[in-house]
Parts: sequence; C-alpha cells; structure tokens
Amino acid sequence: MALSANDMRWSGRPGHYEVYYLTLTDPATGVGIWIRYTMLAPLGSQEPTCALWFAAMDPRPGARPVLARKQTFPIAELQAGRSPFELSVAGATLSDGKMAGGLDDVRWDLRWQAAPRPYEPINPALGRLGLAKTVFVVPHADVVIEGHITLDGQRLELTGVRGGQSHLWGSEHAESWAWAHCNDLRSSAGSPAAGAFFDGVSALVHRFGRTLGPNTPIVGCFDGRPFESTSPRRLLANSSRFDLDGWRFEAIDGSRKLVGHIQPVREQLVGVTYQDPDGREAYCYNSETASARLEVQERVGRAWRAVEALTSAGRCHFEFGTRTPISDIDLSVT
Repeated sequence: MALSANDMRWSGRPGHYEVYYLTLTDPATGVGIWIRYTMLAPLGSQEPTCALWFAAMDPRPGARPVLARKQTFPIAELQAGRSPFELSVAGATLSDGKMAGGLDDVRWDLRWQAAPRPYEPINPALGRLGLAKTVFVVPHADVVIEGHITLDGQRLELTGVRGGQSHLWGSEHAESWAWAHCNDLRSSAGSPAAGAFFDGVSALVHRFGRTLGPNTPIVGCFDGRPFESTSPRRLLANSSRFDLDGWRFEAIDGSRKLVGHIQPVREQLVGVTYQDPDGREAYCYNSETASARLEVQERVGRAWRAVEALTSAGRCHFEFGTRTPISDIDLSVT
C-alpha cells in the first residue's frame, strides 16, 4: 500500500528523526502559533523519545513577545496509524483534519478540511537514494483552521484562520537553512488573494567534506495554477540569500518566476535547539509573525514581466537554522 504524505516513515531503527508541525497566525489578534509533534531515534545505545513542542509569538503592545514549551516522553507514548493516518504523542493527537492536545499551561483543539493534494518540495526519492538527509512534504499547504488555543490564561477562538501542516523526516539537519510558508496573502489592491500560497526552504548541506548549496526548492499556487520549482536543476539554480534577519529568493517554474522577500521581527523570534540522531545540535529561530513581499513574473521573450504583487503583513511563517547559536537571542527550548 502506498504511503500517504503524513504516514510515519520511521522503521523502528536508530538514526532517524521525524517531525509534524502546524503553523498559523490569528488575524484577529496577530498571535502566531507553531505546534510540533516529534520523535528522535538516536544512534548508539540511547532510547528513542517523542516530544510535544508549542511556541507563540504575540505582537500586541504589552504582551509577552514569545512563549515556548516542550515536553519529552518515552517512545512508548507515541502511537501511529495508517489508512487513515493518525498520530498520538502522550495523548495529543494529529490526523489529516484535526489536531488536539496540550502540555503544561497551553492547549490546542484545531480542525480543518484536508487539502486536495500534497506538495513535495523535496522528492522523497532523493531520501531513499541517500542524496537528501532530510525529506520534506506539505500534506496540507493551504487550509482554513477553526478551533481554539489556550495560552497565558487566555483562550483564542480561531475562525477562518489560514495555516498549513507539514511533515519531515531524515537522519540529519542541514548546516544552515531558511524556511518560510504563507497562505494569508493580499493583492496590491489589499484584497485577500484566495488560494494563493507559497512554501519553501533553502539549505546549505555538508557533503563530501565540504558545504554545498544553497539548495532552494519552492512550491506554491498563484492565480489557481500550482507553482513547483523543485527539479534537481532548479534546486541548485534558484537564487537565495538568507540569515537571521530574513530571506530573499528567486525561483523559476517554466515560464513563471517567483521573487520573494521574507522579513521577521527580531523580538518575535523564538530560539529552540534541535538534535541530530548522532547527537550533534542545530539551533532554530522561528517566527510566525514575519512579513512577506512576493512578485509573480511571467517570461515575455527573453525578459520577465511582473503580473502579480502579493504581501503579507505579520502573517508569514519563517525560521532560520544554524549550527552556531545566536548570542543575543535566548534558547527558550533546549
């Protein structure tokens, strides 16, 4: 039976990590949310574990800018099923249309209509061939989320909130990377750009004794047409520059080009520590309240002509990853 985009890939052997995450930004309050269900099977004699992660970014005056929680459990607390996909970590559940759970003082109960198709920025075949140490798929790239979240003693009622749910797995994080997702975009006239989204990553990887890249796959949908700049040639050729302060990229799919600029607010970045199965650490700085400017272009002869300008103010999801911690941003989760 063919695996679905969300089905767990762990075979039970050491040397593997796997992550499910959901991101959203509530337009009523501006609060951004990042929820992760993870597992780690270390190399060596250490026992596998699973974990729940929760982070929030709150841009409202007087509010705590970031909040982060994590709790780790024995692997026996992880249960995974297929056909249909179901995941449980210490009683917190995830399916292709629901996510509910909590830890410490935060709770979530969310639901959405399953997306009609997944997107694959990184082809899973590259993982099977050993060419990609992490594989990344987006089962629900552009969904409308309903439900509620409780944090800091406050209950946020979510209605018509746009967000996305993704799944990744592998044996090693990149040396450095930028990632972004946004499906709450507006046209140059200020109206909602229904059905428009993008999701992508740009990564530097260590292979053959040297650092290669950045490799930059981008997917999306604009004007009702899927955009997939994911071929091996495009991964290498797409232009990309990123750091803690943001990401600029250009990606091409046939006769269309996507030009993007993603910019987070530094005070609304939450720092967390990731661990590879071999014990090596990576440091991630995530914000669900970044802003985005996108331009869709079409090729006319040998030139490119802008056909659509899209923006997202405080509702774009962004993270920067590195092997060296940033000295002036606390690691809220280690």
